[in-house]
Amino acid sequence: MASTISFLKPSAFHINNPHQLTLKLHQLPSISARLKDPPNLQKLFDQSNNVLKTASFSLTAITFPLLIEQKDALAVDGEFGILEGRTFALTHPIVMISLFFYTLWAGYLGWQWRRVRTIQDEINELKKQVNNKPLEAPPSPIELKIQQLTEERKELLKGSYRDKHYNAGSILLGFGVLEAIGGGLNTWIRTGKLFPGPHLFGGTAITVLWALSAALVPSMQKGNETARSLHIGLNTLNVLLFVSQLPTGFDILLKVFEFTKWP
Repeated sequence: MASTISFLKPSAFHINNPHQLTLKLHQLPSISARLKDPPNLQKLFDQSNNVLKTASFSLTAITFPLLIEQKDALAVDGEFGILEGRTFALTHPIVMISLFFYTLWAGYLGWQWRRVRTIQDEINELKKQVNNKPLEAPPSPIELKIQQLTEERKELLKGSYRDKHYNAGSILLGFGVLEAIGGGLNTWIRTGKLFPGPHLFGGTAITVLWALSAALVPSMQKGNETARSLHIGLNTLNVLLFVSQLPTGFDILLKVFEFTKWP
């Protein structure tokens, strides 16, 4: 109210008499007239649209150099340093060939642990075939077989194949998945893309089989023979796929030496 009153003071209108004040007041637009003339909504919309266009253009101008820089990075021309070199590229084939032989070792441990379980079943079946006989009678062939299997089982138990096989499988799963993904990442770092083909698809299948095989372990520990059979079948298929990876991997290794430099 104070500001309104000061605005209506005669000094504000530079008047010298009351008649001029009345004239000035009549010349001011009335509030009711302004309410009858609503604002131009189309004009406001156009102004807002122009502001948004300006902001969008400014944002594009800022981010465009970043997009160009990302595209250039995908071209790969020394941006990743040693990660693009031959040393890092050779990590994948060296680790995977080691894991191939380690897979065979893990399979041997698993077979020995299976032998510990199945040999007891054989002994139990043979014991059913032994008839009661005098103690002084010489041992029958079946009894000799039982003694042989019993001694063999004792030696197998000393090898702790169960724990060794479990530890080997855990190491194989961990390092296998890590290096399977690392191999694809290294290819992308060196070339900016992946190359769909037998080696890539075979490696993906091996990684999936590792995971499925490990997922069966809880059921196997509960004595589920179906899970044990699936575990053996999946790992057998895994080994065959691993063998198929050797020639395709060797071809890729030759290309690594052709298109990379030390280090």
